[in-house]
Amino acid sequence: MANQTKQQELDAIKQQIIADKVCADLAAQATQLVFGTGNADADIVLIGEAPGKNEDLRGEPFVGAAGKFLNEMLAMIGLKRADIYITNIVKYRPPNNRDPLPEEKSAFLPYLNQQINIIDPKLIITLGRHSMDVLLPGLKISQVHGQPKRYLKRVFLPLFHPAAALYNGSLRQTLIDDFLKIPLILEKIND
Repeated sequence: MANQTKQQELDAIKQQIIADKVCADLAAQATQLVFGTGNADADIVLIGEAPGKNEDLRGEPFVGAAGKFLNEMLAMIGLKRADIYITNIVKYRPPNNRDPLPEEKSAFLPYLNQQINIIDPKLIITLGRHSMDVLLPGLKISQVHGQPKRYLKRVFLPLFHPAAALYNGSLRQTLIDDFLKIPLILEKIND
């Protein structure tokens, strides 16, 4: 029953974003709000930056090529999407897939923090520089990727964005290697 309640709380946040007209200009040009999907009781939450074209159309994060790669990496560590929760900082697609603006990220941050608090994961994985900057300010992803960080009583794992690995072949193996550390990191958190 606990899971159902968490899902209801998450649904309430989703409705609140719409009611609060967060980033109304972004919302106006997007197909829909892309809130997040997966297990509301997950030990792992993955956070990307913003929905792209496929995500905007389907209303689900990480469903394009980067999502397919993400699914492959999850399978490598014995997980599937139903085991985790996945979302973005910014919940509407920025026009032409531009980077989310600082004010857009800060407008959505309180809602993202509520999502995290409800799910209460053991591990938060930031995918790419944007989500890392918002949740772990002042770090450089090239220096800290794959290294767990404890911050505000939570454990974060900064990773390169799967899309970056699709464009840059050398990052692909780095991201896979970092991803393969996840079970061990979870084990250490559980100790």
